[in-house]
Amino acid sequence: MLAFVPHVWGQSANKRVLLYSRAARYYHESIPDGVKAIQKLGSENHIDVDSITDSLYFTDANLKKYAAIIFLNTSGNPLNAEHKRAVERFIRAGGGFVGIHCAAATFNRLPSGTEPAWPWYFQLLGAAFTNHPAPQPAVFEVTDRNDPSTRHLPARWNRTEELYNFKDIQPDIHVVLKVDESTYKGGENGVSHPMAWYHEFDGGRSFYTALGHFPEAYADTEFMKHLLGGIQYAMGKNVVLKYKK
Repeated sequence: MLAFVPHVWGQSANKRVLLYSRAARYYHESIPDGVKAIQKLGSENHIDVDSITDSLYFTDANLKKYAAIIFLNTSGNPLNAEHKRAVERFIRAGGGFVGIHCAAATFNRLPSGTEPAWPWYFQLLGAAFTNHPAPQPAVFEVTDRNDPSTRHLPARWNRTEELYNFKDIQPDIHVVLKVDESTYKGGENGVSHPMAWYHEFDGGRSFYTALGHFPEAYADTEFMKHLLGGIQYAMGKNVVLKYKK
């Protein structure tokens, strides 16, 4: 289990993010690589990264120390009702959120399998996972050449990925990267199939990228720059959040 590294307040002027990677259902083999790569990304960009797999740390007292929360290939239903409410208060206090790949499949269903486990979460995220074909090569298209998460990428970016299809796509998301469904088999979202986006929601900010299935992604400079741009957007100007009383 990845250990939580406690932070002594006043020790650093860096912004802090909480990296959560609990897999309550499907476990992605890329999680350890992702944790190490995001920690390295943080050290290179003045961002302190606390990595956890225990939901115990999702409390108001702890979350208020962070500029953003990152869900790295989380799965299943890895937070209880109390912890979910703490995340909602964090966002409403101006906090940021980053979802990576399987974050879109997290909280998808209650144990009964009939209803979404956390509808608010999918509004925050911007869409919900439905299914995916077998991993295969595809061409991604940059839809915003000025965004920090995509401006370094080629206009048409060739990658092999596990390509998610989505439902409940929120109308306000700003898509920065989509996938060309004519370049692979199994796409279900049409000509505007989003793969990375951001938006403001409920007082905070959210960035999501559907990329990041394979361990190799986290050694890819282009992907890590993409992820850094999203993390920086989610953090905004936050250092310590101020909750409303």
